[in-house]
Amino acid sequence: MLNSYFTVKSDGSDEIVIQKSRFIGHVKRVETEEEAQAFISEIKKRHHDATHNCSAYMIGEQNLIQKANDDGEPSGTAGVPILEVLKKKDLKDTAVVVTRYFGGIKLGAGGLIRAYSSTTSQALETTGIVKRQLMQKFLITVDYALLGKLENQLRNSPHLLKEIGYQENVEFSVYVESGQEEAFTEWIVDLTSDQAEITAQGNSYLEIDV
Repeated sequence: MLNSYFTVKSDGSDEIVIQKSRFIGHVKRVETEEEAQAFISEIKKRHHDATHNCSAYMIGEQNLIQKANDDGEPSGTAGVPILEVLKKKDLKDTAVVVTRYFGGIKLGAGGLIRAYSSTTSQALETTGIVKRQLMQKFLITVDYALLGKLENQLRNSPHLLKEIGYQENVEFSVYVESGQEEAFTEWIVDLTSDQAEITAQGNSYLEIDV
């Protein structure tokens, strides 16, 4: 698992008009090529009357799945520019379809490349990008005498204090970046003079807006 990576925040779309042509950028987070293809098919069905529905997607930890489709536009002027935006922004598990309704004015190869790139960038900006950070969850259990000190230290640390439970003892739910687990454990031991019960509860990705 990657310690962190970037992807789109949610599904969404935006559109721009260039030389009377409407360009609508559609964005979706996908985890498999099947999901990407289903998304492209859905947009094509929704905009069956459009001149073109060009697409690109990038999937997998190492970006092993990369596809681009010009859907009738001159070769290399639509799908590849969309894919290049995804690469530049280093977005994983992301699919984009740009729908074009032709407005009667030809843009030329350079104009098409700029149009599809700009539409993709704007749709991604509208949808939003997140950093998915792999975090280890810890449950720290201490006596109430350590509540104030530990809460203050945690809130002023780079770690994410998610929740405090007030039971027979105090329970802190804390998320720690992957790779920092040992240092965090040693820090808690020192901070509490080894009076804390530290339990690792598994890791998961948390999303941070970019």
